[in-house]
Amino acid sequence: MTHPSRRQFVARTLGAGAALALPAIGRTQARPVLKAGDQKGGLRALLEAAGALEGVGYDIQWSEFPAAAPLAEALNAGAVDSGPIGDAPLIFALAAGTRVKAIGANRSDAYGTAVLVRPDSTLKTAADLKGRSIATNRGSIGHYVTLKAITRAGLKPEDVNLRFLAPADAKLALTQGSVDAWATWEPYTALAEVSGHARVLVSGRDLLPGLSYLAATDAAIASKRAVLQDYLQRVARAQQWSYRNVDAYSAALARIIGIPPEAAKLQFERRQQKWVPIDAQVVADQQGTADFYRQVGLIKQPLDVKGTFDTGFALAAG
Repeated sequence: MTHPSRRQFVARTLGAGAALALPAIGRTQARPVLKAGDQKGGLRALLEAAGALEGVGYDIQWSEFPAAAPLAEALNAGAVDSGPIGDAPLIFALAAGTRVKAIGANRSDAYGTAVLVRPDSTLKTAADLKGRSIATNRGSIGHYVTLKAITRAGLKPEDVNLRFLAPADAKLALTQGSVDAWATWEPYTALAEVSGHARVLVSGRDLLPGLSYLAATDAAIASKRAVLQDYLQRVARAQQWSYRNVDAYSAALARIIGIPPEAAKLQFERRQQKWVPIDAQVVADQQGTADFYRQVGLIKQPLDVKGTFDTGFALAAG
């Protein structure tokens, strides 16, 4: 049975998510419906900018989320069929019993997954975070990069004061001085840099594998496999288009998600995203993330990640 708070969450999400059905092409009777979750600056903006939804044979109902944690909650509740999620949030979702699998893998430069501080902050290195307050989303890639950064600097999780806030609240807390740092991801990192509100203290480059996924619920995989296969291929083709049309895509991204063009281009160019096959290296990197979360006590039981991938989905040819 769905917990009352989860029902309320789903109702809010679907009410505020501006669910849209794409224009019907041909006969609309009995068309499949894909309930697609998204995060700010994510797949919808990419697909629309690339014109990659032309001729789609199913309807898409979009729900946008500010971070991976509420998206994972929606997946768990069955409010969405699929959505983009980082490696660390996926571990949290799976450890919580969410019946979901990764059907596509994406690698990128992890620089923009970072711990930010105010421009005038005296903090210079990760070691300087000892005793300081850091805002981030629990279970997010921001949470993950924080723990990676401080443990590499010889600190323990209890050496910092983590405050779990949504991105908008975390940004406000940093700019107002109620926290010392904010651990976040793109496009929030680029937006904070371009606006002059923050600088990067520690980036995720060399700390994180730069993996994210297109995840889908077990139920959707069972009942909408062909739809999910088509959707993944459209996303992969749209990404290939975006790197052939950097200026056009950056401008469209800025317009669609409502951020300055220079921030859109900065976060896009430095991420260098690429959809890749789910191979042994992807699985090994994801296992490393799970093992690290177990090591620092964020998940209580060991998690074998091999069963959390569905490798039967093909990527579009380059």
